[in-house]
Amino acid sequence: MSAGSKKVIYAALAGNTLIAITKFVAAFFTGSSAMLSEGIHSVVDTGNQILLLYGLKRAQKPADEKFPFGYGKEVYFWSFVVAILIFAVGSGVSLYEGVHRIGSPSAVENPHVNYLVLAFAMLFEGAAWLFALREFSRAKGKWGYIEAVQRGKDPSLFMVLFEDSAAMLGLLVAFGGVLLSQLTGNPLFDGVASILIGVILGGTAIWLAYETKGLLIGESANKGVIRGIREIVSANGDVEHVNEVLTMHMGPDFILVNLSVDFADSLTAAQVEQTVARLDREIKRAYPAVKRLFVEAEDRSARALSEEGREEPAAS
Repeated sequence: MSAGSKKVIYAALAGNTLIAITKFVAAFFTGSSAMLSEGIHSVVDTGNQILLLYGLKRAQKPADEKFPFGYGKEVYFWSFVVAILIFAVGSGVSLYEGVHRIGSPSAVENPHVNYLVLAFAMLFEGAAWLFALREFSRAKGKWGYIEAVQRGKDPSLFMVLFEDSAAMLGLLVAFGGVLLSQLTGNPLFDGVASILIGVILGGTAIWLAYETKGLLIGESANKGVIRGIREIVSANGDVEHVNEVLTMHMGPDFILVNLSVDFADSLTAAQVEQTVARLDREIKRAYPAVKRLFVEAEDRSARALSEEGREEPAAS
């Protein structure tokens, strides 16, 4: 498990706790709907970081009889829960508060308190966002940001970055709502800002849920890893043909591999065993994330006939 991902989560947890307290204090003294929505947003983010840390801890449990491949997918499950919470609690409450404020508008008192709190929130949130961005940029390597999110197998890194990005955007919206309400004397802008914050959180949650769903169900390793494994096996002189390379991420740093291989007919059973052991060493040395590897000896022509049989439509 990446140590960087834990650092990012701890930094975001500390920042969001302080920010949530200051936002609620400001909302209490000023009556700002947008500030209350921002306070709820920070509380949700704080809870999310706790859940992610819990998921990372659970994912480190060793394999046992009930879960022979370990608990690595715990981090995927809790990441998905985080996305649902952002949508249900953060977005839902913000939308409700905004609609309620528009229906029953009331003037924002002491708006300067909101400006002060928003300034401190931007400072703390900005620091957490820059730290998350730096760690994510280091982890993504040569990939672009969108590509890194799509290919990434450790959701804790990009989830915190997404949350912090949504938080920064939400702070700007809250600032705009409070400012427009003060300048125009129309409290409706404060309610509209709360609704916009809810929309931002909802969009963020939907994207996070979409990106973590595949990992939770059982996403394969990246194409480059699969291609590399196939090349290693194909280069072995005892292998006639690589029928299939099946992979699944059981956690960010745990790839399960199943190979269907057509070995040379001249090999004895002992030689096949030696070849399998050699392939196991070479693949794990090239790709340390491969923790378990299974090899199935299968004749190429027999497999082709089997696949043809599965593709034939059932008789009516």
